[in-house]
Amino acid sequence: MKQFLPFIIILLFIYNCKNETKPEVKEDKELKELFALMQGSFNSAIQAEIDSTYYNISLHMYPIWEDKGNFLYVEQALSSAQNKPYRQRIYEVNRASDSTFSSAIYKLDADSLWIGKWKNPKLFDSISLKDIALKEGCEVILHRIAPNQFIGKTGDKTCISTMRGASFARSEVEILEDKIISWDRGFDSNGNYVWGAEKAGYIFNKID
Repeated sequence: MKQFLPFIIILLFIYNCKNETKPEVKEDKELKELFALMQGSFNSAIQAEIDSTYYNISLHMYPIWEDKGNFLYVEQALSSAQNKPYRQRIYEVNRASDSTFSSAIYKLDADSLWIGKWKNPKLFDSISLKDIALKEGCEVILHRIAPNQFIGKTGDKTCISTMRGASFARSEVEILEDKIISWDRGFDSNGNYVWGAEKAGYIFNKID
């Protein structure tokens, strides 16, 4: 009988290994919440009607590469000229720490080819991460301050920008269930305001 004991022990070990339950992967509900809030079509029509110093701008943000993570194609344009967007980006949304989230920003190669493609996000399956370039230092770091409410900003001088004589850009963002408030501004090397909304951020109300 003793000669069979090692064989029985081996069989029991193999059986137990096969029947071990796999460790449960915990779903990040807060990250999922943030990513969902950022999706959709928005515009600043209401704000533009109230205050003529603001333009009516359209903002479209739709998920792409759903099997690769939390990626969004982002397109901004004057609502009256949506076939000529002035900004096209890809955002990657991740958890940065126990209490923060990051929205990294990428530039597209040949972005003119992607105008209006938010209507058919599957078209982005024809490209990959190697076809986009990270804008280093321009990621937005966000905090969840309440259910369906996130607030964040870029580093004060980390996002390099040469647009209209600026040296760096700064973005402040608030993401809510029915709107996104975004304040993008450019500053010169002395910290003087160069471009962007002067009084406060643009209020993009969700329209879908």
